[in-house]
Amino acid sequence: MDADLLKKIFDTIEGYRDPIITLQTELTALPALGPTNEGEGEAAKAEYLKGWMEKEIGFDSIEDYNVPDERVPGGYRPNIVAIMKGKSDKRRIWVMGHLDIVPPGDLNLWDSDPYKVTEKDGKLYGRGVEDNQHGIVTPLFAVKALKELGVAPAYDVGIVLVADEETGSEYGIQHLLKEHDIFKKEDFILVPDSGSPDGSMIEVAEKSILWLKFETKGKQCHASTPAEGINAHRAAAHLITRLGRLYETFDQRNEVFEPPISTFEPTKKEANVPNINTIPGDDVFYLDSRILPEIPVNDVCDEIASIAGEVEKEFGVTITTSSPQREDAAPATPSDAPVVEALSASIKGVYNVESKAIGIGGGTVAAFFRRAGFHAVVWSRIDELAHQPNEYTVIDNMVGDTKVFAHLFMQE
Repeated sequence: MDADLLKKIFDTIEGYRDPIITLQTELTALPALGPTNEGEGEAAKAEYLKGWMEKEIGFDSIEDYNVPDERVPGGYRPNIVAIMKGKSDKRRIWVMGHLDIVPPGDLNLWDSDPYKVTEKDGKLYGRGVEDNQHGIVTPLFAVKALKELGVAPAYDVGIVLVADEETGSEYGIQHLLKEHDIFKKEDFILVPDSGSPDGSMIEVAEKSILWLKFETKGKQCHASTPAEGINAHRAAAHLITRLGRLYETFDQRNEVFEPPISTFEPTKKEANVPNINTIPGDDVFYLDSRILPEIPVNDVCDEIASIAGEVEKEFGVTITTSSPQREDAAPATPSDAPVVEALSASIKGVYNVESKAIGIGGGTVAAFFRRAGFHAVVWSRIDELAHQPNEYTVIDNMVGDTKVFAHLFMQE
């Protein structure tokens, strides 16, 4: 890679600090809440961005992939695909950001108006500035720098801005993958929607997610005469304890992940009886399991059913399980996939940081790409403030990540 040209590109990006802040400010003032979150969708934000992209960058093509949704005023959810032609069309380097945000939550927990960007100590505060506007502005300004200097990227560059990431992606990337032939197996796909403060984490894999609801039914009675009832709470407590055996049964380790084990944790507990002197006949609790991809989720379910059966037999209760969420792990992106190696080189070239391919316990939209057979990675240099009050992103990180994308776009 031409060092002098790269320096010129980086110097140009350094001059974008104020425009980056301005774009973040404008986007934050357009709260794109989906209808599930009692919002009007992403159309206003998408239209603003599309106009900005046409005026400030001038992509070779910008296409709309709107999805009908009668729940929002405009009747559709927007998806935008913009292309900048490169020296070769052998592959495209895709960067996918999402337009929607989550509600700010309790406003008393915010130090400022969540929809008005506040700059303090080198950070921008506001709802959406990190999740996911950081991942929108950085690749856009990388393309802008190349356009401004008249430099063609090594390969075609594609920017995908989607709706509905926060509430399932049915109207966003799932629709694009199912209904349109946009992506190819040889393409690089990056999703800057998670990351680490030093930029060293490249997410290549996710665990299976299994949430279970346990409903234990016994017989309610007065606490002074326990023999006349069946204590559902006691039985459920024993069940919670015995589910700890899952850690022993499924004790495989995979050092790609952090933590490198499957986790099985009881979490939410619903109220049973309102008073102390009543033995509950009903008890409800939940289990959150994050399971390594090599462990079949059905095997875990079978073991849980066996443990529940033991408790039913011993305590004379009936235990019913249901699953509020189950996501079997998508195939991992190999740690040595070309997209991982190329991104690692760009991270090293900008931040002088040795990156590491890892797996996470949470879920990202990269899983949709992986299930469709594409190698996708998740990366950005952020402090992970998504969904929190006083969400912020670091200005230096936005400028740095813009350089990383520009570096990546220039790799032959």
